[in-house]
Amino acid sequence: MVSAGVCFNGTGRLHFVADKAKINANYYVRKLLPKLVDDCELLMPDGYTFQQDGAPAHTSRHAQDWLEQNTPDFIRKDEWPPNYPDLNPLDFHVWGAMLHRYQQRVPKPQNVAELREVLKTIWNDLPQDSIQKAILAFRERLKACIEAEGGHFEHLL
Repeated sequence: MVSAGVCFNGTGRLHFVADKAKINANYYVRKLLPKLVDDCELLMPDGYTFQQDGAPAHTSRHAQDWLEQNTPDFIRKDEWPPNYPDLNPLDFHVWGAMLHRYQQRVPKPQNVAELREVLKTIWNDLPQDSIQKAILAFRERLKACIEAEGGHFEHLL
């Protein structure tokens, strides 16, 4: 498993989850969230709004409290439509772009260490302009979600 963040100004680092780790609120807050927020601060030193999806570790009271204390602003779990990761630019664009590039790669990695290096290479080579377009599409995706009253909205785009 891997976690990362993107913004209009660039991409954060890829953060790999430890082998056999259980992603619960504790792991997320202790191991991943501080790194993701550090990336935000490096990319957006004048301020940012932290956005995540509805994963249980993200919506936990522990993570919400941590974000309240450690970020200038974030989208709280009650402000996010349930079960809609396709609003998040990582989910509706970036991970798919990475998968597409991975599928084209020859030869494929032979072990976890090689896989991590390949993923880092793909991540670092993602064109920022396509990430910017995905981020700019966020507002239209939100409008479509509202129009669909929180239901499926891809057909409205």
